[in-house]
Amino acid sequence: MQNQDESDMNTLGLVGLVNRYKVAFIIIAFLASILAYIFSSPFFITPLFKSTVILYPTSSNSISKILLSTNFNTNKDLLEFGEDEQTERMLQILNSNKIRDRIIEKYDLMDHYGIKHDSKYKFTRLYKEYEGKIKFRKTEYMAVKITVLDQEPSTASLIANDIAELFDSTMNLMQKEVALKAFQIVEQEYFKLRSEVKFMEDSLNSIRRLGIHDYESQAEMLNQQLAIELAKNNQPAIKALEKRLDILAEYGGSYVSLRDNLEHERKQLSAIKAKYEESKVDATQNLPHKFVVTSAFEAEQKSYPIRWLILLVTVFSTLFLTVIVLIVLEQVTNSEVKKKRYGDPKLISNGQQSNRIIEQ
Repeated sequence: MQNQDESDMNTLGLVGLVNRYKVAFIIIAFLASILAYIFSSPFFITPLFKSTVILYPTSSNSISKILLSTNFNTNKDLLEFGEDEQTERMLQILNSNKIRDRIIEKYDLMDHYGIKHDSKYKFTRLYKEYEGKIKFRKTEYMAVKITVLDQEPSTASLIANDIAELFDSTMNLMQKEVALKAFQIVEQEYFKLRSEVKFMEDSLNSIRRLGIHDYESQAEMLNQQLAIELAKNNQPAIKALEKRLDILAEYGGSYVSLRDNLEHERKQLSAIKAKYEESKVDATQNLPHKFVVTSAFEAEQKSYPIRWLILLVTVFSTLFLTVIVLIVLEQVTNSEVKKKRYGDPKLISNGQQSNRIIEQ
C-alpha cells in the first residue's frame, strides 16, 4: 500500500513537473525537430537507394550426372529448387572475395565510396563500406536475398543484378578448375587404353592372317581330320594338316591370350569412354546454378535515411533527457531551500553534540 502511494506521488510529481515547464518542453521539442530535420538532410547524410534480388539455388551442380549418366541414382531433378545445403553454399560463394573483388574493380568502388587511394587503411575502409551496403541473407523460404544500398539508384540495381550473374560464373569457374583436371586424367587414360586395344586388334589380325580364326574349334577339326587321313595313309593331306597344326600350336596360345584380353579391355574401354564423355561435358559445358525470382530495378525513393524516424527518435530522446535534467535540478534546488530554511543538517547535528558535551 505504501509502495502504491509512493508510485502515485511520483507520477503526480512528474505530471506537475511537465505542467510547470510545458512551454520549455514545447520549445525544446520544436528545436530538436528542427535540428533533426536539418542534420538528416542530404547535405549531412547521403541518401541511399535500395535494390534487391531474390535467388533460389538449383538442386544439382553436375551436368553429366543429371543429363548423361545412367548409373547415377538420384531423385533430384535439374529443374528443382535447391534445399538448405545448396542455399548455405550459395551464401558462402556470394560472400567470397572472388565476387567482392570483381564488383569493386568493375564499379571502382574505392572512388565511388570516396576513399582516398593514399589513405593508410584504404582496403579496411573499402571492405567495411562494401559489407555495410551489400548484404546477403537467407529468407524464410530457403531463398537468398541480395540487398544493395547506393547513393545512385542505377548503380544499386546494376550491382545487385551483376552479383546474381557473378554467382553463376564464379560457380562455373570453381567447378571447371576441378572438372578440367578430372577430364585431363580421364582423357589420358581413355586414349592410352584405346591405343592398347588398337595394338591388340592389330596383333590379333596378324595372327588371323596366318589362318587362325577360332583356336578351339580349328584345333578340334584339324585333329579329327588328321585322324581320318592317318587312317587312309594319305601322306600329302597328313603333311598339310600337320603344317596347319604346327602354326596353330605356335600362335594359338597368343591368339587365345590376345582374344581374351581384348574382350576384357574392350569392356574397360566402353566404361572409361562413358566417363570420358561425362567429364568432357562437365569440363566444357555450363548450366545456370540459380533461379532468379526477382531481379533488381532502379528505386524511385530513397531507403536511407528515414527522416521521420530520426526526427521522432530525436524528439523523444531530447524530451526524456530534459525530464531527467529537470528532476535532478528540482532535487538540488529543494535541497538548497531546505538548507537555507532549516540550516545544514550536518551543522545542526554537530552543534547538538557540542551542547551535550558542555552539559556533561
